[in-house]
Amino acid sequence: MTKTLSRLALACLFLFADGIEAQDATPTKTLTIFTTRGFIAAIQSIAPIYEKATGFSLIIKESPPTGNTPMAITNRLARGENADVVIMEDWELRKLIDQGHLQKTSRIDLGKSFIAMAVRKGAKKPDISNMKKFKKTLLNAKSLALSDTSSGTYLSRILFPQMHISERLRIKTRTISAEPVGEAVARGEAEIGFQQLSELIHVEGIDVIGLIPDQVQKMTMYSAAISTGNVQQEEATTLLRYLSSKAARTAIKLSGLTPVH
Repeated sequence: MTKTLSRLALACLFLFADGIEAQDATPTKTLTIFTTRGFIAAIQSIAPIYEKATGFSLIIKESPPTGNTPMAITNRLARGENADVVIMEDWELRKLIDQGHLQKTSRIDLGKSFIAMAVRKGAKKPDISNMKKFKKTLLNAKSLALSDTSSGTYLSRILFPQMHISERLRIKTRTISAEPVGEAVARGEAEIGFQQLSELIHVEGIDVIGLIPDQVQKMTMYSAAISTGNVQQEEATTLLRYLSSKAARTAIKLSGLTPVH
């Protein structure tokens, strides 16, 4: 358990100060949540105290948003697997709304995420404080790792070509699937790694250098909505109301996201 996650757990003791009134209930019913990795730390830290207060146990299923894996949220919903609430990157969530899998009127924004860079713990920390130094760090790195999701796609297909360095980076770039980029960096499989801050700061064995420069930063919004399937509408609405409240703000912030509310 990392120090950040420990702070998250401690913060949960105070989450209900201005949220749902605690009832000291023993969970007897369940709400199923599909969430992508970027919001997993926040929802896991909120769950225990929410369950105690409401009597609803949160079944949290972490899944990639899309892809060929049957565990992807898009594929789970397409084959009729049930979830009360879905939390994921906003543009992917809106596609599911358009496809009829999620309720449009229930959609709420929860937190903003930004791309950061990490190195193996104890390694030299490159300077990426401006564009010139950022570009130099990329070119000087012996190897780099990107995710196979939104941040990695943006870097490899948009940013690096715009910086005119994509060909020079291609041979030393590794795309990471099914695990956080930080874990590959921690094992020494890449000198530097890039992913959403909320996905990097909970990985042991790395040092997060910081966010990439503002001029080339790409914000990812994490949003939530209620399924159109067989759901517990009132209880799911109560959960979304809580996730968008001031009470949940601390957990969302400590998870590496910038709260919207």
